[in-house]
Order: sequence, then structure tokens, then C-alpha cells
Amino acid sequence: KELQDFLKSPKLRGNIGEQVLKDLITQIFPKNSFNLQYEFKSGEKVDAAIKTDAGILPIDAKFPMENFQKMSKSKTEVDVNLYRKEFVKDIKKHIDSISKKYILPDEGTMDFALLYVPSESVFYELVNIDEISEHARTKRIYIVSPSTLYEHLQTILLSF
Repeated sequence: KELQDFLKSPKLRGNIGEQVLKDLITQIFPKNSFNLQYEFKSGEKVDAAIKTDAGILPIDAKFPMENFQKMSKSKTEVDVNLYRKEFVKDIKKHIDSISKKYILPDEGTMDFALLYVPSESVFYELVNIDEISEHARTKRIYIVSPSTLYEHLQTILLSF
């Protein structure tokens, strides 16, 4: 119960997500091939940036989870649908933000970015909502989880 209360804070959840992402990346890549909290000319900082021969791959580890939690705890179908709509709206807005802030080919980035979701249950929900998957695809954002990040990175690196 105390852990659940602790994780209610979006900032603390975000810090944990970023730490897990950092741990995964440091296990896969040499220290000189990535940056954490990579800063763009605009002053925006992406959680991780992996340097490749094809450009910088931005990875964002933050995402809005409040409406997902409300949806998961809802007792009625009406409430579930209400919070699902809000969750979809939140995620689409976040995808738009990632696309605008971090896909910057003029600054050497690739023409796509990764949205890292540190929760498998949230990831599963996201990839099973066609509206989100389609929106992410059009904005060139690939949604990954702890269990899929490594495979995505391997595929990307092999292809470049």
C-alpha cells in the first residue's frame, strides 16, 4: 500500500521509468554511444539519445498515466469508456509533443523517436488501441516497453 501511494506521484513514477530506461541502455551500449538528458538547441531535453551512424535516436520515457489508472479502477463501463477516451487524448497529445520536440533532423536526429513505456500493462493497453497505434505511426513514434526496447534497438541498429 505504501509503495502504491509512493508511485501516485507522476514525478516519482517518471524518475523510476527514466532509471529503468537508463539501466537498460547502459547494459546494451558503451558509455560513449548514448547521452542521458540530451539537450537540443531549443533547450528541450530528451531522456535518452542513442548515437548511430544514421543519426541520433531520441527516446522519451515520460507519459501521462493518471487516466489509465482511473480507467483501470473504474467499476462501470461508462466510467471505463470515459477514462479510456481521456487516456487516448492524453497519449495522442504526448505523441504530438515528442514528434515536435525531439524529431529534429536538422539537429542530427533520425526521422523517428521511441516512446518508452516502463509498464508492460500500460504498454499492452496502448498497442491494443488502434487509434493510438495509428496516430503514433503517422507521427513516426514507436512505442516500446522494457521487454520490447532491446529488440527494437537491435532491429534499428542492424538496419543502419
